[in-house]
Amino acid sequence: MTRVAFITGAGKGIGEAIAKTLAGEGFKVGLSARTDADLQRVADDIRARGGEAFSAACDVTQPDSIVRAVAAVQQALGPITILVNNAGQAGSHKFLGHDDALWHRLIDVNLNSVYHVTKAVVPLMIEAKWGRIVNIASIASKVGGKYIAAYTASKHGVLGLTRALAAELVSYNITVNAICPGYVDTPMTDSGIANITAKTKLSEAEARAALEKLSPQNRLITSAEVAHVVKMLVSDEARGITGQAINVDGGMVMY
Repeated sequence: MTRVAFITGAGKGIGEAIAKTLAGEGFKVGLSARTDADLQRVADDIRARGGEAFSAACDVTQPDSIVRAVAAVQQALGPITILVNNAGQAGSHKFLGHDDALWHRLIDVNLNSVYHVTKAVVPLMIEAKWGRIVNIASIASKVGGKYIAAYTASKHGVLGLTRALAAELVSYNITVNAICPGYVDTPMTDSGIANITAKTKLSEAEARAALEKLSPQNRLITSAEVAHVVKMLVSDEARGITGQAINVDGGMVMY
């Protein structure tokens, strides 16, 4: 039986790369994001390459929307046994005078969504007696940094939830792991670069170079590199890997 993967934030960036990579491996892929046009573009591309995809627009901060999307994917493709919690958002602010709305938004999008989506999907995995959950976290799950208190707190929470679920679900033949990317060459990073240029005297090229220099490899990570690790973690051969947080960061954080 062909396995079904459900991927949040699949309309662009890392999520798009994951969806196309898993589809290329023969998985059926359920695509979720807020923007239907992005989802349709990714789904059409997958189908053009001979893959099977179904899109379900969803706001991962709304539990009812999640339930509807999961049900639609299950009806179209079959029971979901692979979940990639990829939807996320970044933002920065000094803690002194921190914007409360930013705090609550990042906790909702980055952490609460992982809780709600996983809660909706796990019963299907338990019924199947097999499952793979991969949470796209961040190196901010392991270290802190200036001006990203909300983002760091949300991603630390994702890592904690990953480890707790790995311990609780292991008896059901379900693995739960996190991937912790550094700066990835995606539209999210482009927005971060724009924010840097708006708040400093750096040009766009200089801001990008500054982010690249944070990596010992002096470059941004690609979405394809993250997708490759997802492909490995959802395989049968990765059944012995659970509760782990795998860095894909060019050596920025070495634990």
